[in-house]
Amino acid sequence: MFLTFEGGEGAGKSTQAALLAAALERQGRRVLVTREPGGTPFAEAVRAAVLDPRHGDLGAMTQALAHWAARLDHWENTIAPALAKGTWVLCDRFADSTLAYQGYGLGVDREHLAALHRLALGTVRPDLTLILDLPVEEGLARARQRGRTDRYEAMDHGFHERLRAGFLAIARAEPDRCVVLDGAAAPERVHAKVMAAVTAHAGRA
Repeated sequence: MFLTFEGGEGAGKSTQAALLAAALERQGRRVLVTREPGGTPFAEAVRAAVLDPRHGDLGAMTQALAHWAARLDHWENTIAPALAKGTWVLCDRFADSTLAYQGYGLGVDREHLAALHRLALGTVRPDLTLILDLPVEEGLARARQRGRTDRYEAMDHGFHERLRAGFLAIARAEPDRCVVLDGAAAPERVHAKVMAAVTAHAGRA
């Protein structure tokens, strides 16, 4: 299965991906945990460039194109080969993040983003997407505890509210793929919900 974790800043995606990976490995499954932007040397270089606010004001479409270039490389050289070998792939962010951040958050035409998706990946979608939702202020407070602030964490409150609304709109549009979980809950409680969602989805597959 190809599972993705989505949500705003400080939602706990990396924590939940690690907890799920450990649980799946205990079940005897092969698991790869990866992230976006990232997952290949090229994509990690794109991540460093796009997230670093010292690189100046990048236009929203420039950001989207950079994320999609990194994503295609990630898919072709990391995700698809792992899935072909029967490995479960858990990815911290994927295409939904570009739609939420650059589309809902920054105003790029969502039809243009859909066209980029078709051009790069055709009909490829994750098997299951877990969207961790929590109030903006709580998420940003968590993000600030990490220290250095990246390009998106530094954006204004309105951007983050649009971002949150965007993820929830994505979930409403694809309820068979997306499950919204309370990211403000304790990590162990969120993990229990993640496991329940994964088990339910695997049972339908």
